[in-house]
Amino acid sequence: MFKKKPKLSPAKKQSAVESETNNQQSTEKKESTESTVSPLGKDFIQAVTNAVHNTSDLIVKPIPPNLTLIYIDTLVDNEVLKDHIILDLLRSRNDSPEQIFSVLSVPELELSNKIDEIISAMMNGTVLIHIEGHSQVVLANIPTNESRSLAAPENESQVIGSQVGFNESLTTNVSLIRRYIKNPNLCNEKLVVGKQSKTTVTMLYIKDVASDEMVNTLRQRISDLEVDSVLDSSILEQLIDDNSLSIFPQMLLTERPDKFCAELLNGKLGVIVDGSALAIISPHSFLEFFQSQEDQNLRWQIATFARLLRFGAVVLSVFLTPLYVAALTFHYEVIPQTLLVPLSESRALVPFPPIFEALLLELIIELLREAGVRLPSKVGQTIGIVGGIVIGTAAVQAGITSNILIIIVALGALSSFTTPSYMMGNVIRIIRFPLIVLAGLWGFYGIMLGLCFILIHLLRQKSLGSPYTAPFYPPRLLDWRDSLIRLPLPFTFKRPSNTRPEDEDKYEPEPINPEKNEQKVK
Repeated sequence: MFKKKPKLSPAKKQSAVESETNNQQSTEKKESTESTVSPLGKDFIQAVTNAVHNTSDLIVKPIPPNLTLIYIDTLVDNEVLKDHIILDLLRSRNDSPEQIFSVLSVPELELSNKIDEIISAMMNGTVLIHIEGHSQVVLANIPTNESRSLAAPENESQVIGSQVGFNESLTTNVSLIRRYIKNPNLCNEKLVVGKQSKTTVTMLYIKDVASDEMVNTLRQRISDLEVDSVLDSSILEQLIDDNSLSIFPQMLLTERPDKFCAELLNGKLGVIVDGSALAIISPHSFLEFFQSQEDQNLRWQIATFARLLRFGAVVLSVFLTPLYVAALTFHYEVIPQTLLVPLSESRALVPFPPIFEALLLELIIELLREAGVRLPSKVGQTIGIVGGIVIGTAAVQAGITSNILIIIVALGALSSFTTPSYMMGNVIRIIRFPLIVLAGLWGFYGIMLGLCFILIHLLRQKSLGSPYTAPFYPPRLLDWRDSLIRLPLPFTFKRPSNTRPEDEDKYEPEPINPEKNEQKVK
């Protein structure tokens, strides 16, 4: 039961309404005074100091007779501050923001009277210039440019093509992209993500080429994020993809500017996170994870052979060990007679069933691989090679495993390294284990069950609303020209249809004909 409110007399009602309006007006005045800049220098300094909790690297520098500079010492370029701000202000008279604008030679200058905007700008490397008696503050953006020098990509190396990779500086990464694509239609939208970290995220796309619907979808996904921090592109990719529960990545992470720009020119969207050396490309289909940027730099016959070799290596890596376990456990009849004798001799002293033997060796390979990654580069390579030889030889001599299985596991591990994408390579490594278990339980039927589950899962996935298994399902015959195979460049004039580009043609859909070009010239 709800209790009824007691009735008030008209006089009491009027007094209650007046008191309520007075309270609202007082709170609004309080909020307005707290959110705007005070014209008094002491009050402004106190407000900024309280906002950053009197941090030790906050510098308050008075410039007589009426200026105050406030900045974070570790975030600004001190040389630019001394040579282009302090010296210019000392040499001239500064009684208004307009005069300061005319004096300073810093390219990024703004005016603001809101405390929140001022504090946010200061945390991004901005110097606050307050004039006594004025309620507006001049913001001079001079962030420090400390970053790692440009180097060749470590995880996506190639022989033919660019040898420059992204670094952790957002400004440098965008500059690299601008050097490749000198197009005014290259759009650069900046967003801020993270309640605590306030990380700057840049979304790049080519206007009139990228789909407006996809641009709006990606922008909405990034803007709607309510998280404390986004410290790396790999974290953002997991937050904005279509199915974060899937083991398969739906967006590509790359450290190559040429790969990034090539995908933008195909109508895709890119995202770069400040502080991360990896860029996000979306949408991206399953087959595209096995394509390398070097494929475009090679002759089409060599590129086609390399793609088929990679995809065949992936199939080999996933199914070779499960087929061995299934054949030795349930299906001896599929083994050729010439292999039965050496196979039985190699397993004569092994006391374990094939499933346990295979899982043990796969785990040892993963341990060696993980140890090689975590150790320093030179030591890691030595540990991987020596450890594999020593452990493999000792395991065979001790009768723990057979020679043939060591060859199969080593071949599967070697095949997994052919995948150009590190994220997809990890997936190939992981899905081997449940297939080995299914093969040990139900043989070939278990492998088919696992394969059907993987195919159904892939068919249900999407990347930014685009089919994950394109161009084979749904079938798009024109896109087959640049999928598992790569036809000559004149035949790949269409942009991928899964990106739904505004402009479908990359160039004239006509092979190069020197004789025809000579006739046109005449």
